[in-house]
Amino acid sequence: MTVDPNISSRINLMRILLISGILFVHVPHDPATNPFLGLNGLFDWLRVFLGDSLFRIGVPCLSAISGYLLFQRGWEAFDYAKTLRSKARTVLVPFLLWNLGLLGAVLVVQPMGIGVGYFPDLWNLSTREFLSNALATEGLPINIPLYFLRDLIVCIILSPILAMSVRRFPAATLGVLLLLAITPALMLGIVLKKSILFSFTLGIFLALNRVDLKVADRFAGLGTAAMLAAAVLLSIGLYWTGPDFPWPLDMARSALSIVGAGGFWLMSAIVIRSRAGQRLAATGSLSFWMFCAHYPLLVLMWMVWNRVAGDALYPVFYAAAAAGSFLILFVSNRLFSRRLRGLYEVLTGSRGRKAKLSAAASSHSPAGANHPGEPVMTQQHR
Repeated sequence: MTVDPNISSRINLMRILLISGILFVHVPHDPATNPFLGLNGLFDWLRVFLGDSLFRIGVPCLSAISGYLLFQRGWEAFDYAKTLRSKARTVLVPFLLWNLGLLGAVLVVQPMGIGVGYFPDLWNLSTREFLSNALATEGLPINIPLYFLRDLIVCIILSPILAMSVRRFPAATLGVLLLLAITPALMLGIVLKKSILFSFTLGIFLALNRVDLKVADRFAGLGTAAMLAAAVLLSIGLYWTGPDFPWPLDMARSALSIVGAGGFWLMSAIVIRSRAGQRLAATGSLSFWMFCAHYPLLVLMWMVWNRVAGDALYPVFYAAAAAGSFLILFVSNRLFSRRLRGLYEVLTGSRGRKAKLSAAASSHSPAGANHPGEPVMTQQHR
């Protein structure tokens, strides 16, 4: 099956944009700087808009992309054993390295009084709680955003069942999973975030049915505007009622996170036409590096800020932490990918190697034709 270069570029563009948005979701705060207190007016509403409304779309969107890519060659070409081996290297190994690496670092520094209150008190946890922090067995891992990789692993393991179900009973399968995803009271123990399972299955459905992903591009402007307007309206309701949202708003937030993925996809049709969009789409494994490394970096910045300024001037910290983390992650990605390539490829699940091979193939192809490689995976949690 020939991969449409436009689709491949838009997938990579969405990844870097959505993962950049996750950084805003995870800028730390404490009870005194909670945005729902409204102490900083419009600034606090902006934090709610970015962190609790707009970029909650990221996880379902990235999950749908994962399911789509897994079955883009069709059911007949799907090799379950090969998929498990490949995803063990590209998803499981990075999850273990980044999460257990942070876990080990926190175990070392907490007896010295460093990191207490910023990370779980690992030395006083029960075995069950410690395993959740280490492996996300029942709850969030210590590197919180990596829960997405954990849930992605579960979806990959279940992928043959999900694919067969959505092939035979598409409406019933997607309907039940959607109901589970948007209803706050309904729980599903196998994944930590219910929308991931629905969106991953939706991606499988789109791939198996060869749905034309560009069919609605002519409505890109309208779809983008509708998605942004819905996010703005939702954030206003969340800002005035949070942090304990009434169930209709909680359900609306879950629904927008799923439906809004379509708006982001339509927005990519516009952005990819620009030079900036093309450059962002070509950043390759940077998005995965940002996803795995941003949370420890942001918490470290918050620890330093608290030591120096406490809760004072929180808007300054928020802006500085966001801008500083982008810069540090960009520079560190370049340094590791160039100076420590072997380690970099392991930490990014061989994504750096794939990007290098793809670039080499492109440089030797006629007229510099594009050869889209496997895009990088990742998400968010509040």
